[in-house]
Amino acid sequence: MPVNADPSFAPSPTAPPAGALAITLPGGTTLWLLPQRAVWWPAARTAFVADVHFGKAATFRRAGQPVPHGTTADNLARLDAVLAVTGAQHLVFLGDFLHARSGAADALWSQLRPWRERHAGIRMTLVRGNHDLHAGDPPAALGITLVDEPWQPMEGAEVLACHHPHSVAGATVLAGHLHPTATLYGLARDSVRLPCFAWTPGLVVLPAFGAFTGSAVDQLPPGTLRFVVAGAQVRRL
Repeated sequence: MPVNADPSFAPSPTAPPAGALAITLPGGTTLWLLPQRAVWWPAARTAFVADVHFGKAATFRRAGQPVPHGTTADNLARLDAVLAVTGAQHLVFLGDFLHARSGAADALWSQLRPWRERHAGIRMTLVRGNHDLHAGDPPAALGITLVDEPWQPMEGAEVLACHHPHSVAGATVLAGHLHPTATLYGLARDSVRLPCFAWTPGLVVLPAFGAFTGSAVDQLPPGTLRFVVAGAQVRRL
């Protein structure tokens, strides 16, 4: 499959979710970048999110750090929003579903179980990330299929689901791990840092979905296209 160094922005044949921005991969696959920090693949009826890090705030509190409560409820409400705006039949977590083993407590499962029951008709898959390998798999009762990277959500398609960004010949990898952001500067020397999607040929990196995740030092190569989540819209820089 040829690699297109100048990705195109073709309109989707279906009506887009509000505030979303479409990208078209070299093989013709259209993906929508959503302001909910998710990717929507209409042809596969599949939504992708990365780096939810369930249990992170609880892990910090156990270590004596004063961090906010309510992050799990916030994450679940925003996952509800992703499913509502897309009508997805499949939700794929691109790694780091859990943050740490110490955060995988009964209080977390007591919130996740009823949420999963409300969405019992939706297939869910976790592509294990580095935090998942240490934290352990979520309980089987949540009905989440567990796979390792790279994983192909649809046979014969050019999209591969991973956690760690890397290149796979003839495919476009959807990944997380880097928690990408972009800093915007104003005329009054003010600035704001926003989560963003990052796109280079063969790779789309999603922003961290979790409400309490932070961002890492920029590890994106020069020339990366960035699409910031600016409120209810995704906008290309």
